Amino acid sequence: MSLATKPPGSPPAGPTPPSGTAIPPRPAPMGGVAMPGAPASAPPGIGPAPRAATADRRTLVVGRGISLQGTVAEAERLVVEGMVESQMIQAAELSISETGVFKGEVQVEDAEIAGTFDGTITARTSLVIRASGRVVGVARCRKLMVEEGGQISGRMEMIDDNHAPAVPAPRPVPSEA
Repeated sequence: MSLATKPPGSPPAGPTPPSGTAIPPRPAPMGGVAMPGAPASAPPGIGPAPRAATADRRTLVVGRGISLQGTVAEAERLVVEGMVESQMIQAAELSISETGVFKGEVQVEDAEIAGTFDGTITARTSLVIRASGRVVGVARCRKLMVEEGGQISGRMEMIDDNHAPAVPAPRPVPSEA
């Protein structure tokens, strides 16, 4: 994800509020993550408009060069551009950018992996592995999309309608007679 910068000599984004005044976040042009000083909207044709559901979600962004270890609670959307190590994270959405690395266990509705995931991921709805993405460990999902170049190393389990991994029936063991 790249951020646009203001050209030198351009006017400030707005008046500076008094110290201690909260600055409301501006809508983000892509992905629903608001950045201070970011333009209120992208020019037409520059990218998809943010979905209302995504823009309203509580989002945690772990930026490039930042490492986070521990448990994340109450985040509905987790965006990993740096490094995250966690025993268990539950969220609605996980997005790992090309520079992102996640190690641990996560349960989400939807996941998009463009970086590296190492551990156990359960995506109750869909798992998308981009061309630069790599999943190592156990991946469980209802729907799977892997772009050409995307990698899965480990065990893949498809979730059936009861949200349980679809496990094949055990094979009978031949008895010795």
